[in-house]
Parts: sequence; structure tokens; C-alpha cells
Amino acid sequence: MIRIYLCDDEEAVRHQIQTALEWKIFVENYDMKVVCSAANAQDLLAAAKAEKRGIYFLDVELKDGEWDGFRLGQELRRQDPHCTLVYITSHGDLAWRTFQYHLEAFDYIVKEPEQIGASVSKCLGEIHLHLLAERQDPAEIFTLRTGETVRHVPLCDILFFETASIPHHVLLHTSNSQMNFLGSLNELEIQLGDRFIRTHRAYLVAADKIETIDLKHNKLWAGGYECLLSRTGKAQLRKKVGGNQ
Repeated sequence: MIRIYLCDDEEAVRHQIQTALEWKIFVENYDMKVVCSAANAQDLLAAAKAEKRGIYFLDVELKDGEWDGFRLGQELRRQDPHCTLVYITSHGDLAWRTFQYHLEAFDYIVKEPEQIGASVSKCLGEIHLHLLAERQDPAEIFTLRTGETVRHVPLCDILFFETASIPHHVLLHTSNSQMNFLGSLNELEIQLGDRFIRTHRAYLVAADKIETIDLKHNKLWAGGYECLLSRTGKAQLRKKVGGNQ
């Protein structure tokens, strides 16, 4: 189980963050738990004294004598070198200071009352994906950049790739998400090999996710989604999954 620690001297904010974290853990059934919600650095450090690879959500503007979020982060890095640090702040322009302290923060979340719960939930989801990617064989992970975010998606979760409406972009489809990134299906077909079938010039489909093939109407379904099937795609299917559909 991965343990999560929270430190913020504002009780209302701390409660809001903890609630968002616990709800995300419950809904997604993550093997995680919020084990400490502290108002000061000393309590957090005491609770995390023997921790290895914990996740820490820290208030930057911590009002605790000589302690602020950056100094607390430094001490946590010393006692838990492989930890994940996330900073909570009222001032997004303070992010550059993490580089001064060599803290390698995973994310920065701005304290906006209407958005902080959703931001915390999204951040925990990204951390979960990142930790999963760390544990898996690099050959079993597909890495892409969407906007300013680098995503690591297990190959086993990918249903298909589709040409996007934006030139030189591709849409990656999983059962519950869609990601747009710069790329081409031709390059992906070479990169991913036999696990994916080019069923159409606009579709590259995971062979093991194909559920139904309709040769008459030039369609197939993967994960409940409809994809197109060309004449060349039919030939590829017959080679790789047989011609009995």
C-alpha cells in the first residue's frame, strides 16, 4: 500500500484536499491511503519517519516558525529519497523555487476553492499512472506528450489509435479516455509491431481488443468502439487473426 501524507496549516484547505484524495482512492480502488493530515512540519516528519516512497501534498506557504513547504520538502527528500512531492500554493508563480531547492516536485496545485478538489484528484490519477509505469517493463508502456504533460500508458490498456482532425496528430483511445498527441499512424505501426493491426488508413487497432468484425459493412469493434476496415485492412486481419469472422 502506498501511503499519502498531507501538511497544510489551513484546516479548511487540509480537509478539502484530504476529502478529494480519499474519494479518488475509493472510486478508483487505488492501493493507497491518507495516513497523516498535519498542520505543522514536525507532526508530518514524525509520522513519515520510516516511510519509503511516500506521496506528500505540502503547503508552500506553511506558517510554522522556521519551516515552510520548501524546507519541509528538503527534509522529506533526505529521509525518503524516492518520495513524490506535490505542492499546494496560493501563488502559482512560486513554482520556480522548487528548482532552487532541487526538489523535483511532481506537480503544483493552486489553491482555488472551486478547483482544488478536482486538481488534487487529477494529480493523484497522474501519480498512480506514473507509479504503474515505473513498475512495468518499458517495452510494455507507450509514452506520449499531450500539451505540457508526459503520459505513460500501459500497452494493454490501449484499444486503438485514430487519425485526429488536427493535421499530424493522433488520438489514442482507452476504455475511458482519449488523448491527442503529435504523431503518425505510419510511425506507430512500425514502432508497435504485430500487437496492432492497421485496419484502415485512419485506424491502428490492438489485435487482442478486437471483439467483432463485419466484413460486409467494412467495420469492426474494439472495446465497444466502432472502427473502419479497408480492403488492405481485411487482408491484414486474415493474416493475423484468421479469416473466419
